[in-house]
Amino acid sequence: MTTSHFQFNLPTIIHSGVGCRTLLPELLRGLGGKRALLVTDQGLKKAGVVQQITSLFEGLPQPVQLVGVFDEVEQDAKGAIINRAVSVYKSLAADCLIALGGGSVLDTVKAMKWMMHKGLTDIRMALVTNTIETFPRATRMSIPHIALPTTAGTGAEVSPISVVFNEMLQVKTNLIHPYAAADFALLDPDLTVGLPAFITAFTGMDALTHALEAYFSPVADPITDAFAIQSAQMIVENLPLAVANGQHLEARSNLLIASAMAITAFSTALNAIPVHNLAHALGAKFNIPHGLANAVLLPYVLEELPDFYLTRAQKFAAILGCNASSETPQAGLQAIVEAIQNLRAKIHLPDTLTDYNIQEKDMDSIVQWVHSDPSGILFRLPEQMIRNVVRRAGGMIQVVF
Repeated sequence: MTTSHFQFNLPTIIHSGVGCRTLLPELLRGLGGKRALLVTDQGLKKAGVVQQITSLFEGLPQPVQLVGVFDEVEQDAKGAIINRAVSVYKSLAADCLIALGGGSVLDTVKAMKWMMHKGLTDIRMALVTNTIETFPRATRMSIPHIALPTTAGTGAEVSPISVVFNEMLQVKTNLIHPYAAADFALLDPDLTVGLPAFITAFTGMDALTHALEAYFSPVADPITDAFAIQSAQMIVENLPLAVANGQHLEARSNLLIASAMAITAFSTALNAIPVHNLAHALGAKFNIPHGLANAVLLPYVLEELPDFYLTRAQKFAAILGCNASSETPQAGLQAIVEAIQNLRAKIHLPDTLTDYNIQEKDMDSIVQWVHSDPSGILFRLPEQMIRNVVRRAGGMIQVVF
């Protein structure tokens, strides 16, 4: 592996720690910004998190003026909302962006930046499938951009990927651009303490899925392994603490760091991502939160696709602290499955998606959705495996082998 070519870059500068959000105005000034638009969602506004950021621009004269707040982002970065946010940005003559929120907000702002960089009027017409731009076609985007994540799950503040829901096609598309991520990411655990336990739990499982899929990627390298291993261990250790006590600032901070590391490994080693392939397809059709879909699907995918995971199963079992790591690959894989199931139960997440009414009559369509989802282009999942996983995750009668 170490003699093969690979590339690693992390253009985002990360500040981590309690209160680091206070650096925001000065960092925007350093990037050349003067008129900032804050992009967020209604939930964060109602919870008072938005006020923690807008207050930074009040009182004494600031180097950057906050000219507006766009708080219309919904679950998933929807194309129509991205279009509307860009219109607001232009109407206010803004020149820089602040992203405050979870993955949907962070992806919305990355897509906004790309849309304006490309001079587009409707992002849905451009993102009909995966859009991947690389050097030298991909060039730096001139709009200053700072992200403040309020969940520790997607890591979207540092990733070059924006997952955009094209509602015209009813599909999640992946926009990949090396300069899509924020110029600065401010990982302030104060901004996450009000997050409900349920959301804390499934966003943390999203980060763990990033770490696992990076580690088992066919193009993993020593650097992505290091990020995946460290982040997985931090998530397993800290997620139960943050779920049990939302005010646990150390656990919250560690999860933010782990989330950024996990997505860095995931996006750098991006290749076969069977869990995300299924989660994207089901999430788009049944409106399932992405992290929750990953949390439920993860152990089922591991069990139904064993050949994909066996080669490195013993090593990852050891990473999770499983005793079976020194035995057979099969024992290692089963130990991983049990560890994930135990963690999921400990943080009070369900083991099925029965609330989303996935039915047997939908199965043929589901197989088609999974196969046509852009996340499955590099690795086509076997049809029977899809059916088995969906039946188990959907709470249907388990397949008898």
